[in-house]
Amino acid sequence: MCSYLFVSMAYGILMEESGFAWYYSLLVSLTVYTGAFQFVLTTLLSASASIVTIAVTAFFMNSRQIFYSLSFVDDFGSMGIRKPYMIHTMTDETYAVNCTLELPDAEKKQIMFRVAFFSRCYWMIGAVIGGVLGQLIPFSMEGIDFCMTALFVIIFVDQWEKADNHFPALAGLGIGIICLLIFGENQFMLPALIIVSMLLVLYNVRKMGTAV
Repeated sequence: MCSYLFVSMAYGILMEESGFAWYYSLLVSLTVYTGAFQFVLTTLLSASASIVTIAVTAFFMNSRQIFYSLSFVDDFGSMGIRKPYMIHTMTDETYAVNCTLELPDAEKKQIMFRVAFFSRCYWMIGAVIGGVLGQLIPFSMEGIDFCMTALFVIIFVDQWEKADNHFPALAGLGIGIICLLIFGENQFMLPALIIVSMLLVLYNVRKMGTAV
């Protein structure tokens, strides 16, 4: 709740700074609901970018969700009418929380749904508060969008501390840096995810083969 409220408040303030009232922040959060891209979307909307540009940018920025969802295909598939909502509300933060749940199947699905629902509520409430505060704060809020980067760092550190095996994290960092240097900051995400996923699949197959 604390992380979502403060980051979404930063988003609401940024939207207001760009000339969009608080209800635009609420509308975008209600329909788009992808924190990192919402920050970028603010810039795209301010620049009057085309729908095609926005759609392509959204696809590449959020392509990582395809890989996240592989971890919960069975869980979401058996959640009935809640399945579409769980897919729509999958974020980096809810994914990180769901990966730590060690509960009986029925209880786990209830907790996953509540995490998704309340996280979305926190984000929308924070976006509205930020939009209102943005009208009241008299000084420039340049650089406030760094809150999203800080949140990703916190999630990474939390997962690092809980994990016994750090190979996936180190592989992700190394390949991410290499792809960043090769493809540039706007296009490195998708190839990095593909390469990391392939590497981890091979690593797990080899690990299981060794165990057998």
